[in-house]
Amino acid sequence: MDIDVEVEEKLSQAFHLMYDNFPEGVQLTHKSRRIVALNKALVDSGRHVGMICSSAGDPAAHRGCLANKALARNEATWTQGRKAGQEGRAGIIFWLPVDGYPDYYVHFSVGYSKDYGQAS
Repeated sequence: MDIDVEVEEKLSQAFHLMYDNFPEGVQLTHKSRRIVALNKALVDSGRHVGMICSSAGDPAAHRGCLANKALARNEATWTQGRKAGQEGRAGIIFWLPVDGYPDYYVHFSVGYSKDYGQAS
């Protein structure tokens, strides 16, 4: 796999500007599932730049991955899911293709680590 270092640096810089302060974990990912960038909320999760995202955590959690669908359609894709051990609490999981860069997508969820029922 050839890595375009300049493209990834450009995408990584834009990613950090937009997502570093997002309250839940967000990652910029290559279609190969290699993590290109992580926001501050995801850094302490055990994930790191360069790893294959599907190797993080429970393999069963990745069975519903919609990255290929999002990239093939070039449109935002999402699903609702539950994190193990969080009965009754569901989150929404997103895969967002990066416009103009068909091999990359932003992946995140909302509602797993934060309760948005009240303003912060």
